[in-house]
Amino acid sequence: MRKMLLAMLSRVLQTPAAAAAAGKTASRVMVASRNYADFANEATFEMKKCDLHRLEEGPSTTAVMTREEGLQYYKTMQTIRRMELKADQLYKQKIIRGFCHLYDGQEACCVGIEAAIKPTDHVITAYRAHGFTYTRGVPVREILTELTGRKGGCAKGKGGSMHMYTKNFYGGNGIVGAQVPLGAGIALACKYFGKNEICLTLYGDGAANQGQIFETFNMAALWKLPCIFICENNRYGMGTSVERAAASTDYYRRGDFIPGLRVDGMDVLCVREATKFAAEHCRSGKGPIVMELQTYRYHGHSMSDPGISYRTREEIQEVRSKSDPITLLKDRMVNNNLASIEELKDIDVAVRKEIEEAAQFATTDPEPPLEELCQHIYFNEPPFEVRGPNQWISYKSTS
Repeated sequence: MRKMLLAMLSRVLQTPAAAAAAGKTASRVMVASRNYADFANEATFEMKKCDLHRLEEGPSTTAVMTREEGLQYYKTMQTIRRMELKADQLYKQKIIRGFCHLYDGQEACCVGIEAAIKPTDHVITAYRAHGFTYTRGVPVREILTELTGRKGGCAKGKGGSMHMYTKNFYGGNGIVGAQVPLGAGIALACKYFGKNEICLTLYGDGAANQGQIFETFNMAALWKLPCIFICENNRYGMGTSVERAAASTDYYRRGDFIPGLRVDGMDVLCVREATKFAAEHCRSGKGPIVMELQTYRYHGHSMSDPGISYRTREEIQEVRSKSDPITLLKDRMVNNNLASIEELKDIDVAVRKEIEEAAQFATTDPEPPLEELCQHIYFNEPPFEVRGPNQWISYKSTS
């Protein structure tokens, strides 16, 4: 009986349709059987040369990236992109309220920076902070839950889009430029305690004309603080182009007496190598350095800005098609046999699943109770009473 069944199966498979199906199955098996040995372990890439100010030489114009690094960079950037698109969706559904500044388009900046520094180094940035919050170690679920104002958020639902924190990450600051003096203070602490740590202080091109930044430059240079001042130049301060806002758009030269370099902020490897160079400059006791990252945001300034009244849709599309940081990394990896298209698609699917699960939690987690409103005002302090909206209402604050 078994022989008869095998003979019948053999005759069926001899038909053209069955043969074609068998061929497809075989090809799928061949694709699935491709193992890690088929890929290169690493590859060397050419990068755009950085513009320099008061530096005799700058970062290397070549970079080595391992397969493992490439996959990690790709997954991290794709996660940030999908997280921001999900935040856009939740905002339009009125689940996220208030200010919300999205980071999609600028992913190479935060990913390249984090790849070049140590977990013990310090980062402080402005209000476009979701990407840095993630690269500093906060899970997607806690970020989205913070955006929806729920208990499970990284700031207990009381910080929102602009005020997210974790160890060695100081936000998320809503006042334009105000984080720059704070960053210099963190760098002063690094030098005072002698831990060979540095502070990366980020601000945008819109904040670059503020007086407090130049005051900070002066103090940082006098005291040789280990601080990398990073201007994320995404070409628009709110709705004003850099050409209309600044007499000089060479932001990397703004430190005057402080060395600087201008970097392709859409290339994760270029950002990584430039940050390594700047970090070594600071750790060696040479004082601060200014780094300008030329990048681009796809969304408007915030969710209240459609982003097309001061620039054209064609301009945005051109950047997407020619300079997208994720596409650039993907093409490099595939063309240099560091990964396959199928493998990267699997990462995309896994990322989408993670984002959807995080969004589900962020929309169902309970809001913090009213009695927790005034908690965590101070760290390690005894409890005290905080007056409410009138003299008959008070809340208890605990650390």
